[in-house]
Amino acid sequence: MRVLLVEDEADLGLAVKQVLINEKYVVDRVPDGIQAWHCLESQWTDYSVAIVDWLLPELSGLELCQRLRQRQNPLPVLMLTALGQPENRVTGLDAGADDYLVKPFVMSELLARLRALQRRSPQLQSQNLTVGTFTLDYANSALHVGLAPTLQTIPLTMKEFQMLAYLMQNPNRILAGSKIRQQLWDLEADPISNVVAAQIRLLRRKLASYSCDCPIETIPGQGYRFNLCS
Repeated sequence: MRVLLVEDEADLGLAVKQVLINEKYVVDRVPDGIQAWHCLESQWTDYSVAIVDWLLPELSGLELCQRLRQRQNPLPVLMLTALGQPENRVTGLDAGADDYLVKPFVMSELLARLRALQRRSPQLQSQNLTVGTFTLDYANSALHVGLAPTLQTIPLTMKEFQMLAYLMQNPNRILAGSKIRQQLWDLEADPISNVVAAQIRLLRRKLASYSCDCPIETIPGQGYRFNLCS
């Protein structure tokens, strides 16, 4: 799941980003509302949720949220702010925020609120994603293949997990390597051009080591597909 984090306090932004990365999120952090808006308008990235500070330079979090709703964009928004009075919360929610977290906060509460948004929002991924005989287990960073009593459980690295999640969310759809790279590596990363091919080779080797056929098909000149017919 890809998160847009809009926070101008550098230390807090970096701390939140690292916590989210540890929870298997792909995170883009930007320091102001204008940059956030450019990210949201980009054709290259699809965000599942935005975490937005209210008091941002250039374009406030409140104005950013209003713009989203004016465009009929249903992206779930968690608003962060030091403004904790009831009237502030009402203003934030009326602007279109889905939830509201007052600073200072503990990271466990931030994660809990993200999970709550996930349960309420149909566009966010559930804790298990099943496609054919493949089930991606979010809680344990693992892939379950097959059915009992021959069920195989394959542990995954963070990037293997993210790669499979993105492909399994788009079964039988050809995804260009450039699209996958833009979606699975954050804006601050500078991955080499063949990073997607290299990661998929590693994933295929991992599955083969467990005697599991890999459903990821290479379509020459086009990209990759999670092929249910393979």
